[in-house]
Amino acid sequence: MLWLGTVTASAQEHVVPAHADSIRHISEVVVSSRMSMRQTIPSATLKGEELRRMSSLSVADALRYFSGLQLKDYGGVGGIKTVNIRSMGSNHLGVFYDGIELGNAQNGQIDLGQFSLDNVEEISLYNGQKSAVFQPAVDFGNAGSVYIRTRMPRFADGRRSNLVARVKYGSSDTFRFSTLWEQRLGSNVSSSLSAGVLTSSGRYKFRYRRVTAQGTTAYDTTAVRHNGDIWAFRVEGNVNGQTRHGLWSMKAYTYNSERGIPGAIVSNVWRRGERQWDHNTFVQGMVQQSVGRRFTTKMLAKYAYYDTRYVNNDTTQMHVDNTFRQQEVYVSWANVYELTGWWSLSASYDFKWNKLNADLPRFAYPHRYSNYVSVATAADLGRLKIQASLMNVWVKDHARNVRTAKALSACTPALFVSLRPFDVQWLSLRAFAKRSYRMPTFNDLYYTDVGNANLRPESAVQYDMGVLAEQRWSHGVVRRLMLQADGYYNTVHDKIVAYPKGQQFRWTMLNLGRVHITGLDVQAQADVAVTHSLMATLRMQYTYQDARDVTSPATSYYRDQIPYIPWHSGSVVTGLQWRGWDLTYSMIYTGERYSQQENISYNHLQPWYTSDMTLAWHDGRWRVRLDVNNLFSQDYDVILNYPMPKRNYMLSVEYNI
Repeated sequence: MLWLGTVTASAQEHVVPAHADSIRHISEVVVSSRMSMRQTIPSATLKGEELRRMSSLSVADALRYFSGLQLKDYGGVGGIKTVNIRSMGSNHLGVFYDGIELGNAQNGQIDLGQFSLDNVEEISLYNGQKSAVFQPAVDFGNAGSVYIRTRMPRFADGRRSNLVARVKYGSSDTFRFSTLWEQRLGSNVSSSLSAGVLTSSGRYKFRYRRVTAQGTTAYDTTAVRHNGDIWAFRVEGNVNGQTRHGLWSMKAYTYNSERGIPGAIVSNVWRRGERQWDHNTFVQGMVQQSVGRRFTTKMLAKYAYYDTRYVNNDTTQMHVDNTFRQQEVYVSWANVYELTGWWSLSASYDFKWNKLNADLPRFAYPHRYSNYVSVATAADLGRLKIQASLMNVWVKDHARNVRTAKALSACTPALFVSLRPFDVQWLSLRAFAKRSYRMPTFNDLYYTDVGNANLRPESAVQYDMGVLAEQRWSHGVVRRLMLQADGYYNTVHDKIVAYPKGQQFRWTMLNLGRVHITGLDVQAQADVAVTHSLMATLRMQYTYQDARDVTSPATSYYRDQIPYIPWHSGSVVTGLQWRGWDLTYSMIYTGERYSQQENISYNHLQPWYTSDMTLAWHDGRWRVRLDVNNLFSQDYDVILNYPMPKRNYMLSVEYNI
């Protein structure tokens, strides 16, 4: 008898071996689905063909279709793209790449535009945290998490290798080439190598218009966006294997880019002299082993090196040429024990070391030691599922010109409950409560003439109640119906904000903010078999958010909506699949919002929407696709004075060998 270990539906536990879809002759296979790896509350997920059909080029583009997320897009192919969850800020959202968190101790921002979808198999969003107890300690610490899972090698019977090549060309002189090579190295070992290159001039037309507080038009013209060019190169290698009672994987990733920073269009300044170079490299590995049928252990390790150079050659400003170098070492040991078939316990320990160097005068050269310890338990009582967890983090910083080491600690408790109130599988209720923290970044604490070494951690408290109704049918016209809704209330305390000080208006960071957030997320999906060969899908999501600044009644913006958070937003994705043809239409809507803290007419931003359409044909080897983005050529800014492209096109050709 051969025991293959644990098979799980989790997006991050790659337990199914690489050769699972090929034929092998074995005497008997026993598959064990462990309760500790099941999710108490399911995630919102885009994967497989559904992800490929969307008009998305990067991970950031795909995340626009999840409810409760706000994307900050600074425009163009090379523009920085960050995301925050339920108005709590980007630093409260953890982004995990094949099970290990992506870090940026300098400013806490993860530029999701750097990650292509060419090699991504699945993207999952969790509010609160991933509700499975077998995971590293840091996974319990965020207010929300995005898990990106890259493609695992799969081989048809008799094949030992796969090769995929993709070429894309579109507006703004954009050219993308990527390739994926998968190789079977043995009966239980496989490898993959993915590479991609991107070039673009970044030029596109936009409408430059501004209305004064009195309602008159200050300016209205059409211009061309400059200094938005980009050159980027990405290489990623993976080796995956399976042992008798476990599995292991190794990954090496590098990303190099040079891009212009177009900047905001203000005071009739159209061209900027800012440029940025990024060189991001990391290696990571995972080993998971089961000991008997009750105990499983997993170890993770990662080393990352990030090099960023920023240059400002604008003759109207002071010349700047700075280089920042980050290093990170991360190790994790996670363990789970199945007490019974319905009750499991887990304990995890993580260690992280971060260091930042820069060529700035009087720089602090900080380095940070972080220790994370978590304990969690989960019980599956049939109709009722419960998970409770507690994570504590101890952080200690050392920095030049700081007399004593900065020490911080925080405790993150969470409780998740899922209930099926009736004896049916299609309806469930869920709720969770959680407290989370985000530690001040190196920039917050130590940036020259700005940082404040006395900052406290920024905390968030989340309450959520929701319902999920989902039914699937293997026959008939309607194949799937799904509706889920979540109401939530979040508070953010000790929010870290920049504040002017002194007669020279120098800025510093202070714990001043407090935000109360009330929201509603709704998602619905329907899959319909119109005929035997014609399928139709419809996916909709809606978000309502009331995010009020309640820091101080003495301020002019007390109880005003915080900047760039719309009250109403949503998206619609509908598609038709007929034999080898796919036609997809998607629409994203963002309602009115404000660009500054004061909710006055001058800061008011009009609602915007954009429509995309995709037509694709594939026959197993070839895939040809045409994307038309911003179909109706709408004029809009996600961030004020950072105009987005009008109608633009992308033609893609893919060949599978």
